[in-house]
Amino acid sequence: MRNLALAEKRGGPKPNSNHRFWNTQPVTKHGEQVTEIGPIEPSVPVDQVTKDPPALPKEFEWCEVDLKELYELLSIHYIEDDDEQFRFDYQADFLKWALQPPKWRKSWHVGVRVAANKKLVAFISGIPADMRTYDVVQSLTEINYLCIHKKLRSKRLAPVLIREITRRSHLEGIFQAVYTAGVVLPKPVAVCRYYHRSLNPKKLVECNFSRIPPKWTLARMVKHYKADENPSFPGLREMRVEDVPQVRELLNTYLKRFDFAPYFANDEDVKHWILPHDKVVWSYVVEDEETHKITNMFSFYSLPSSVIRNPKHQTLNAAYMFYYAVDIPAELKNDKDEETKWLQKRLLSLMKDAIVMAKKAGFDVLNALDLADNQLFIKDLKFGPGDGFLNYYMYNWRMPDVQQNKVGLVML
Repeated sequence: MRNLALAEKRGGPKPNSNHRFWNTQPVTKHGEQVTEIGPIEPSVPVDQVTKDPPALPKEFEWCEVDLKELYELLSIHYIEDDDEQFRFDYQADFLKWALQPPKWRKSWHVGVRVAANKKLVAFISGIPADMRTYDVVQSLTEINYLCIHKKLRSKRLAPVLIREITRRSHLEGIFQAVYTAGVVLPKPVAVCRYYHRSLNPKKLVECNFSRIPPKWTLARMVKHYKADENPSFPGLREMRVEDVPQVRELLNTYLKRFDFAPYFANDEDVKHWILPHDKVVWSYVVEDEETHKITNMFSFYSLPSSVIRNPKHQTLNAAYMFYYAVDIPAELKNDKDEETKWLQKRLLSLMKDAIVMAKKAGFDVLNALDLADNQLFIKDLKFGPGDGFLNYYMYNWRMPDVQQNKVGLVML
């Protein structure tokens, strides 16, 4: 299958030694073997952080950004696939969810305008997050949505934007950041691959997102990927607001299995990120009918793509696996083989229902990375490997590399 709208996330890791900007930054370098965990450069007192933004070329100016104009910038100038067939279509509700979590800061939505006509031509965002790297939990900035107008990419605005979001983070006393990219920079702490589970094979073929396998017919392909009509996991239902405290405890406990994962510090974080939001995120829980304990949960979010120059379809409705968690019996935790066997069986049942619910919600494809425990179910549930890779990075934080199955962080 083609990797949807991820032109910069293709082909696997191929380090490039020519990184003029990144070679000046506090990041680990290619070939550097890291065994310790901690900052690369020490934090400085906030009153020593410069109050002035870096200089822009004279025809541009720094600005604040509203979601409507950001949507317009991203919809035309953000990531496309290499063949220019797909482009992410970020909706206003999605951007509000992604960029305005609890304690978000408007000053961390950094824009650049043309001074003469005030047109928004570049953007970068930061949001506050709590992350655990191995045994260390810290507050940091999650960097995303670096976007520059296609005609201005020779102006080297990206390094200036990165310096400015870094400065603004420093002003809040935060000196570490996490970010992802399809390109290989100095130096990924983890690399994950995209997988795709077809839900509407006919449409995916018509959009040229996937192809009919050799010696197959379309009818055989449709039959192969047919999802059940209804979920089968006992006690499965949509998550409700009263589930938030239990879901937070379940999620944080489950995420301890991984070496690179978020920490949901309070109920407001779970309410924002996990509780269902109409047309943005879908979340389901399994409630024990006797004890009323939440024992399992899963979620996925919507990120459609515009289909460019296609006579039949304008939009590809893609869902992305988000967070999930399972209450693993305590008696299994001392026997890794038995725990893995039990967990795989549980996840196969749970994620089979995730496919059902994504199909019922009208999605054409369900995408996932091979992180966390996803490798226990993606093959059996007919997720196909894509040609996209996602590299995870830490800024001003030194840590050993993390294998895919020890990554618990899902970035939008």
